[in-house]
Amino acid sequence: MKKSALFAIKLIVGAALVFLSSYIRAQETQVKITGIRSAKGTIILNVFKDNETYNKQQPCKTFTFDKKSLDSGTLIVKCNLEPGTYGFTIVDDENGNGKIDKNLIGMPKEGFGFSNFFLEKMKRPVFDDFKVDLKLKPKIDIRVKYM
Repeated sequence: MKKSALFAIKLIVGAALVFLSSYIRAQETQVKITGIRSAKGTIILNVFKDNETYNKQQPCKTFTFDKKSLDSGTLIVKCNLEPGTYGFTIVDDENGNGKIDKNLIGMPKEGFGFSNFFLEKMKRPVFDDFKVDLKLKPKIDIRVKYM
């Protein structure tokens, strides 16, 4: 009797651990980027966990994608991330130098964008403006803005 009860407990605990590990595992996140004006260069996708890392410009992950599959200004990319809340930013790095180029007064010369947010004013958004909970929305939309 004790052996069967112990076996049942181990089985339940094991099943719970398997379930939890699959829940916590990274999930594939689809990012649809629209409004890209050129097939030159690359797209840099930065992922931020919170306002502090966003303000310091220290993304928790950075992905770089070529534009080979660009179709009518739209590019769909995929990345694996743990479930959670993130903010996504992109740079359309047309010259491939790995950063966003700016003019003499600090205005971006290349395209940029934020997850589920389109910059309409000349003010940099705060993290809460473009954060996304991947558990609720595993597909992200980003529209590129050029100045």
